[in-house]
Amino acid sequence: MLKKQRVDYILQKLNELFPAPPIPLSHKDPYTLLVAVLLSAQCTDERVNQVTPALFNEADNPQDMQHVPVDTIYQIIRPCGLAPQKSKAISTLSKILVDQYNGSVPEDMAALETFPGVGHKTASVVMSQGFGHPAFPVDTHIHRLAQRWGLTNGKNVMQTEKDLKRLFPKESWNALHLQIIYYGREYCSARGCDGRVCDICTTCYPNRKKPFKTQKA
Repeated sequence: MLKKQRVDYILQKLNELFPAPPIPLSHKDPYTLLVAVLLSAQCTDERVNQVTPALFNEADNPQDMQHVPVDTIYQIIRPCGLAPQKSKAISTLSKILVDQYNGSVPEDMAALETFPGVGHKTASVVMSQGFGHPAFPVDTHIHRLAQRWGLTNGKNVMQTEKDLKRLFPKESWNALHLQIIYYGREYCSARGCDGRVCDICTTCYPNRKKPFKTQKA
């Protein structure tokens, strides 16, 4: 199967399985989404969703969050891991939003990437899921599946993001990155599929004989 055929098949298959993929992190606005995505680094979405109700009960906007002691934030978000760094980042970025952006999350990728605890992937998620701008956040799971499906040979998530953006139409990006995540969890997990088990892997590479080894991001 040629790459173009694989791309068309994958898009069709994912649209059939997940026609309207929900945003996995609970939030009510760009600020609460920003905080939730920051917390999700090296942590499951499920765990984040268990923690954020207590955090947002304490403060759900930057004006209030800037006054919450860092240690209070830390105690709430401890289950998410990397809590010392994340609690300081949440406190600091809240102050920055109030001081420099009138308390509103900027609708700007470059500005978002300057905030503590916010990298390119987090900024991409906020731009796509918070503001609806075309973006293609790539995490290690999407990186793994893109390799299995022959869509990239990138050695890091940045290269994989460039490859996926080039292959898929821009209007599909915001849903597609979520669709790939959901497909990976349900059908093509790191241990559940070795490149020869799920429908997409077997359809794209029906003659694959050996387990496919992916390069870690």
